[in-house]
Amino acid sequence: MRITGTFILTLVLAGLVFEASIAEAGGRNRVGGSAAAQLLIPVGARDMALGGSSSASAEGLEALHWNPAGLAASASSASILVSTMSYFADMQLNYAAVGASFGRLGHLAVNFKALTAGDIPVTTATSPDGTGGMYSPTLFTVGATYANSLTDRIRMGSTIHFISENIGRTNASGVSFSAGVQYVGLGSIRGLDLGISIKHIGTRMTYGGPGLLFQGQVDGLRRPGSFYRVEASSADLPSLFEIGLSYNVPVGGAQGLSVSTLFQHANYDYDEYRLGAEYSLSKLLVLRAGFMMPSDAMDNTFIYGTSFGLGLNVDIGAIRDLQIDYAYTAVEYFDSLNTFSFKLDF
Repeated sequence: MRITGTFILTLVLAGLVFEASIAEAGGRNRVGGSAAAQLLIPVGARDMALGGSSSASAEGLEALHWNPAGLAASASSASILVSTMSYFADMQLNYAAVGASFGRLGHLAVNFKALTAGDIPVTTATSPDGTGGMYSPTLFTVGATYANSLTDRIRMGSTIHFISENIGRTNASGVSFSAGVQYVGLGSIRGLDLGISIKHIGTRMTYGGPGLLFQGQVDGLRRPGSFYRVEASSADLPSLFEIGLSYNVPVGGAQGLSVSTLFQHANYDYDEYRLGAEYSLSKLLVLRAGFMMPSDAMDNTFIYGTSFGLGLNVDIGAIRDLQIDYAYTAVEYFDSLNTFSFKLDF
C-alpha cells in the first residue's frame, strides 16, 4: 500500500509540475504549434459518446487512449477491438487493439491508429493550380501498454507510442510516454472512482526528407543552380494532464446509471471540462450522452459540443461477449463525427 500511495503522489506531483510548465509557456499562445496532433484524435465509440469524460471509468481495451490504467480492469483472458470514425474533410480514422491478461503479471496490449486523408493534388509556387501529381498523407501511431492492479482498488498503467508522419516527400517521427492511475471507491464511497493521467510526454518532432530540398540560383554568378535544404523547426508533442471522477448511481434492479466528469489541462490550448452519463438496461442495451466545453466561454475556436451513443452487448456462445457501440458527435463548421466500434472478449 505504501508503494501505491507513492505512485499516486508521484503522478499528481508530475501533473502539477506539468501544469506549472504550461502556465509558464502560455499554453493558449501555442495553438497550432504542437506536433503530432493525431495523438489527440479520440478513439472508441463508447468513450466518444461520453464526451471523453471517462478517465475514471474506462475499462479494457477502450481505456488505452483515455487512461491506460483501465486496461487492468479487463476480466477477459484476451480481447480484440476495432474502431472506425469519419473525421473532418473526408478523412478517415481507423483503430485496432489487441490485449491479453497474464494473471498476476498484469495485462499487455498493443494498438495501431491510422489517419488517412486520401489523394491531394500537388501544388507549388509556380503551379498553384496543381502539377498533375498527387500525394497521400499517412499518419499513424503504434502503441504498447502495460497495466496491473496494485490492490483490489488501485490500478496503474503506462503506454509508449511510436509516431510516424509522412506528408508528400517529407516525414517526421517521435516517441511519447503516457501513464495513468485509477482509484476505485474513492474515500470509501462505494461507486465513486478517480482517474488521473499524464499523456504524450516525449521527444520533439522535426520534419525532414527530400521534400524540403529546393533548387536556387544566385544572380550574377556564372554557375548552374544548386539545391538547398529548408530547415524545419521542431515542436513539442501535445501533452495533457487529466483528472476525472465517475460515480455509479445506485438505481437497483437490472438497471445501471453512471455519471462522469473530467478536467483537462494542455500545453497547447485552453483547459477543457467534460461531462458524460451512461444508462444500461440488463447490460444488454446501453445509452450514453456527453458534453465538452472550454474553460474560456469566449473561445470561438472550440468546435466540439454534445455527443450521443448506444451500445449492444451480445453473448454468442464460444465468444464470451460481443460489444457493438456507436457514437454521434456534433461539430461546429464540419460534418458531425460518426464512430463505430466492435469488441470481442474471449
